[in-house]
Amino acid sequence: MSSLIFLVPLALLLGAAGLGAFLWSLRSGQYDDLDGAAERILIDDDQE
Repeated sequence: MSSLIFLVPLALLLGAAGLGAFLWSLRSGQYDDLDGAAERILIDDDQE
């Protein structure tokens, strides 16, 4: 039972850190161009 005193706040802290990282990535535009990276592999840059 005494381990819950340590583990519950640790789990909440890690969850809040994950949520904060996700919200930061949304605000910085990481998910703006979802199709660009998928289609970029098909473009041949060696053409003249």
